[in-house]
Amino acid sequence: MTEALKHECGIAMIRLLKPLEYYQKKYGTWQYGLNKLYLLMEKQHNRGQEGAGLAVVKLESKPGSEFIFRERATGSGAISEIFANVYKNFEQEPAERLHDSLYAKESLPFAGELFLGHLRYSTTGKEGISYVHPFLRRNNWKSRNIALAGNFNMTNVDELFNDLLNQGQHPRDYADTFVLLETLGHYLDREVQYQFDKYGKDSDIKGQELNNIIEKNLDVPFMLNSASKKWDGGFVISGLIGCGDAFAFRDPWGIRPAFYYYDDEIVVVASERPVIQTTMNLDAEAIHELEPGQAIVIKKDGTLSFPQIQEKRDVAPCSFERIYFSRGSDADIYKERKELGKLLIPNILDTVDNDLENTVFSFIPNTAEVAFFGMTEGLSDCLNDIKLEKIKKCGSSISEDELQHILSMKVRSEKVAIKDIKLRTFIAQDGQRDDLAAHVYDVTYNSIIPYKDNLVVIDDSIVRGTTLKQSIIKILDRLHPKKIVIASSSPQIRYPDCYGIDMSRMTEFAAFRAAIELLQEKGLQDIISRVHRKSAEQRHKPKEQIVNYVKEIYAPFTDEQISQKIAEMLTPEGTQAEVKLVFQSIENLHKACPNHKGDWYFSGNYPTPGGNRMVNTAFLNYIEGIGLRSY
Repeated sequence: MTEALKHECGIAMIRLLKPLEYYQKKYGTWQYGLNKLYLLMEKQHNRGQEGAGLAVVKLESKPGSEFIFRERATGSGAISEIFANVYKNFEQEPAERLHDSLYAKESLPFAGELFLGHLRYSTTGKEGISYVHPFLRRNNWKSRNIALAGNFNMTNVDELFNDLLNQGQHPRDYADTFVLLETLGHYLDREVQYQFDKYGKDSDIKGQELNNIIEKNLDVPFMLNSASKKWDGGFVISGLIGCGDAFAFRDPWGIRPAFYYYDDEIVVVASERPVIQTTMNLDAEAIHELEPGQAIVIKKDGTLSFPQIQEKRDVAPCSFERIYFSRGSDADIYKERKELGKLLIPNILDTVDNDLENTVFSFIPNTAEVAFFGMTEGLSDCLNDIKLEKIKKCGSSISEDELQHILSMKVRSEKVAIKDIKLRTFIAQDGQRDDLAAHVYDVTYNSIIPYKDNLVVIDDSIVRGTTLKQSIIKILDRLHPKKIVIASSSPQIRYPDCYGIDMSRMTEFAAFRAAIELLQEKGLQDIISRVHRKSAEQRHKPKEQIVNYVKEIYAPFTDEQISQKIAEMLTPEGTQAEVKLVFQSIENLHKACPNHKGDWYFSGNYPTPGGNRMVNTAFLNYIEGIGLRSY
């Protein structure tokens, strides 16, 4: 992707099922859990570079000693920073003590059995250490403590916030993370109190014995169900409870992903499958995906369960995970991205008039590379068919020179675009900034035949189109191709996201700006006015009654008409080559990624009512000149 999007966060959770001395003896260190957590987080660094944090719960700690430890930091180097700070606690220990797991268990911080890590991207604009997960809710009762981290964005924070007010609470912040923490904390308190009232009636049960009974009978699935009844959004919420229970819970629409592995030594949960594969050295078949609405719950005694917390809704896993966000090292994602490239071929060939001999194919680094491989493989198959037809047409009279020419035909591919430097923000003046942006990418000179070859460059998605206009098309035009074709392996992005991707304003989408321009050019401004009126009329309706009328902005035009207008808008003044854009169809997206039908950013079909409310707000903000986020 030419314009990096802030997007889904990453989570990592570990529960050691054996005593620390087991790992010291088998793996040579009681720090086995910490080391694995570090790997899980580093392997998910792509999911969050604004901050990172970890929390550790120590089982069976003595009264008067700490049992929950946390470390957080901001910035792209946060993972290294937090683990450096953790390991500093062990530097002054003599070797014999450092290798003594019993001493570590009793005396050293972060020497625990439950681990929770988080990588953060802000999709709400709120930054700073106070917004870095895990969040902690403290209490002298172990079972009332909770460390919370998640990959989520809620669309109905206002409703959830008001629910807390109606309970008599006074939340310290309006952010969805704080609201979820206090909601879960509230129902955790109620669950503990229920168990206390139930078993505390017996005058013979008190003190630590009563506490042990409460912890044993703590109903985590009931707590999650009670807390989440009104949640609207995409989420994977993970938590450690001070008594030693742990959980990870996936939204009932399956929007956000979560994977897990367990054996008799360890339970691991992460946002991506290959992360667990690599960290634990496993085959893909050993790793499972949490079902929509399902949780994994680990009790203090190590017992695992997989309760269905909320019923599955209209399941719509995020297709952007497959196109762009998740690591391409996942076997299924790798195959899907190649298929996305292959499925573009018919439209690409139409755009270059089927002239394979005079077309060079390339990609925009780096995430479109796998789609590029799929595209060139498919083109090779097409070329083989062309060769066969040519040979058949010539028949037995074909000369050796003609045969040699036909057999020598090949798909021409080059690494044309090279990412060279990163634009520095100290250049304040727009003119100078644009000039610098034009040099973010460089080209491989003499990689095409000037004024004769077409140049096809594949990207995985086009959002704003800013980098295309300011940099990529300009530098590709330096090679003097006859035609420049930018092919997007995803469909046109037309609608904002509210489930964890930082796309919240209508003006961010080249497709929306193109549709507005087309309406104005064709004298159809009344459509804009009508959509505004209908959207305004439902401004204060409950989210369940709101309709996405923004679809009517696009309705008068074909995909090809909008693509053509986007190409016109993004072609820099003075460009010599003809510029064309080719987008994936939504139908082909579903064909390539059949198990991930969440396509609301392309189709406007939001899986939750909060999505329709958010796009309604985004459109009203656009018309009324309000630059705020829509969520």
